[in-house]
Amino acid sequence: MSCATRVVPRRIVLAARRRALEGLYQRYNRREFVHPDPLEFLYRYDDPRDREIAALVASGLAYGRVRQILKSVESVLERMPEPARFLRKATAKGLEKTFEGFKHRFTTGEELAGMLTGAKLAIEAHGSLEACFRSAIREDDEDVRRALESFAATLNIHCDGEGTTLVPRPGAGSACKRLNLYLRWMVRKDEVDPGGWEGVPKEKLVVPLDTHMFRICRALGMTGRRQGDMTTALEITAAFRRIAPEDPVKYDFALTRLGIRSECDLAGFLAECAAGEGE
Repeated sequence: MSCATRVVPRRIVLAARRRALEGLYQRYNRREFVHPDPLEFLYRYDDPRDREIAALVASGLAYGRVRQILKSVESVLERMPEPARFLRKATAKGLEKTFEGFKHRFTTGEELAGMLTGAKLAIEAHGSLEACFRSAIREDDEDVRRALESFAATLNIHCDGEGTTLVPRPGAGSACKRLNLYLRWMVRKDEVDPGGWEGVPKEKLVVPLDTHMFRICRALGMTGRRQGDMTTALEITAAFRRIAPEDPVKYDFALTRLGIRSECDLAGFLAECAAGEGE
């Protein structure tokens, strides 16, 4: 059999990718590389009950230009110091008044108040957003999709459970990048992701699929699909699960630096990943 037609064992390819990804993780999965990213707001909150609310706001508004995202998140959080205490005392009408006039691209203050009202009701019913989310997870669930659907419906209760610009519905086919980003922040714990949700299995997480991750994963051959929807996110997650079954979204932050930071060598990284194919 010629070298051109030789089939490289999957374990060799996976080993090469794992080495490349671990190298990238060690280099870029550090807090010094977080700014500018809405994740940085979470570092202000030591209490997970405050952090889970701040993270909901920061992830929900994480669309559009990063400078505007940071400005919008700051505008919301400065109106709700001690988020858990603020939300506990707030009323639906009070939230509408607090965020009256707020606007972030397509998201209005009314919509933001509606999501926070849903969060308040969830906390009153379950004790925390984590408990609310965890109540919808079954042990035999392969991933968090079903729990995400339930969680999104709870947060969107003010609009009969339908998706909004802040909280899309997984059942509608959306990749739910921002909800999956929220889960990554709250479930994982390392130098970048602050964690706080101890009861949600990180092996069930789904990759937060944005344009950077989609482009890189297509280049890596992790998907041949052309649409960045939930089906594609699950396909990419399955590919990462073969490399890191216990933590399939481990490399998300480091990988997206390749599409954001000018000093990153995407071509070199892709070549390193492909090195095993020539062994």
